[in-house]
Amino acid sequence: MNRNFWQKFSRVFSAKERMTVFSLVLLVAISLIATVLGIYYSLTKPIPVPGGEYSEGIIGQPMYINPVLAAGNEADADLTRLIYSGLFKYDSDGKIVPDLAENYEVSGDGLEYTVHLKRDIKWHDGEPFGSDDVIFTIQAIEDPAFKSPLRQNWQGVGVEQIDENTLKFILPAAYAFFPNNLTVGIIPKHVWETVAPANFSLAEYNLRPVGTGPYESVDFSKDSGGMILSYKLAANPEYFSASPYIKTITFQFYPDEDSMIEAYNNKQIFGTSSLSPDKLKDVKSQRSANIISATLPRYFAVFFNQQKNKAIADRDVRKALSQAVDRADIVGKVFEGQGREIFSPLPPGALGATDDVKKFDFNIEDAKKTLDEAGWKAGDDGFRVKSGEPLEFTLVTTDWPQLVDTANILKSEWEAIGAKVDIDFESIGDIQQNFIRPREYDALLFGQSWPMAEPDPYSFWHSSQTKDPGLNLSLYSNPDVDKILEKLRAENDEEKREELYGDFQRELTDDIPAIFLYSPNYLSVMNKKVQGVDVTSLVSSDQKFANVTEWYMKTKRVRK
Repeated sequence: MNRNFWQKFSRVFSAKERMTVFSLVLLVAISLIATVLGIYYSLTKPIPVPGGEYSEGIIGQPMYINPVLAAGNEADADLTRLIYSGLFKYDSDGKIVPDLAENYEVSGDGLEYTVHLKRDIKWHDGEPFGSDDVIFTIQAIEDPAFKSPLRQNWQGVGVEQIDENTLKFILPAAYAFFPNNLTVGIIPKHVWETVAPANFSLAEYNLRPVGTGPYESVDFSKDSGGMILSYKLAANPEYFSASPYIKTITFQFYPDEDSMIEAYNNKQIFGTSSLSPDKLKDVKSQRSANIISATLPRYFAVFFNQQKNKAIADRDVRKALSQAVDRADIVGKVFEGQGREIFSPLPPGALGATDDVKKFDFNIEDAKKTLDEAGWKAGDDGFRVKSGEPLEFTLVTTDWPQLVDTANILKSEWEAIGAKVDIDFESIGDIQQNFIRPREYDALLFGQSWPMAEPDPYSFWHSSQTKDPGLNLSLYSNPDVDKILEKLRAENDEEKREELYGDFQRELTDDIPAIFLYSPNYLSVMNKKVQGVDVTSLVSSDQKFANVTEWYMKTKRVRK
């Protein structure tokens, strides 16, 4: 019957008419399918489901996947962030929220913090977590034999066990920023207690960690030379909070940005760690990529050592140098616009940051006028002198490409107003050892950051911090600022701290101990197949994973 139908159909209609009929039938079929799909999509919504395998590139090598030792190495910090949990953590907005802790109380004098732990939490090896683990971790940090870079933050802090699920921290002085300390990852006592302090950094557990975090260590691979090529994590099925959607996360390690970007372009990884702004243009298939651009609590400035150079000791010279700096131009040229110009040590967006500070906007003519009125006269060579003292100094900075470019721009701008500037580019190791520690520089182009939700400027600007290991790079001393910083540390009322932050910035910027330049953004790339990522403001680069349990790669549709 069907055969007869098609024979009759062929005799009745010409080839052109048959094609028209077929086209109409196909159009109707497509319309019906589209209608059905439209109804289906209008009545349902996608929701994330477990599954998927994410891979990310990192420059460098993991050494200590251990929160007691991990500070300063991006590879260690990222892995530690996923494997371990702290008493508290930063959420995706940079706010401190409970993690292993259920809640806490602070005594009226701010000297005691009582922390109550969540119950029934297990380590990745199945052993129960408890207050003994917290005490062991803190004591390891405080013991100089363990050589923890976090030790300075814990000096003088006592910790007592109230019961298996309750602890008390006793501070030597009120410190409003102490909850930030409690975000450090906790290590298991039952794993580490048999390791002697001298062997702590050498122990196998630094590469085969046991934590309580959302992901657990599975395995890693090495090349013939012993370099780690990849490190695989799996979702923790016993995680005490919301279980992650993504099944596995694998980190691939690369020697430089170019090789990491090549791996991304070749689809060997789904995401990258931090990137330089000038490398974004090398990322292919940007339609399928999310460019993550997030703020970080860091800034770069020129710090003046007024004790080393008489010209720089003149406030009018420092004022003129600030007037000659085009910050917006530097951010545009050096960071492709991925950053913010700043005028104080608290970048915009930081708690307590204010615009009510002494600002010297870019104006070459105003800068020249400032120097003229201060008695700095230009000679035949264009450089200025006052009472036989030349306006001349050396700017020291690292050989990091962005700082090289910044230093060259500054030199050009400052020489345009009659300042003779030499630049000394050094490796970061030489900068730390030979310049910063002994404070041997006229001017230093360098960065500072605080890995915490709220800035504590004490270590950077209090007069007690002018010598190593203090971080007061301008050797700045102002009794009024000292008092403000001391009050700020002891003040638990957030509104009063806001007022103190404002007072601090106004006093400091009026003295011009440094020229604050910019705060560059954190940049990375991630394939759009990875969804649920919430990264806009970071406390530190590893906090990109703050909401990692909400990331997903698989979905299904359910009725709305």
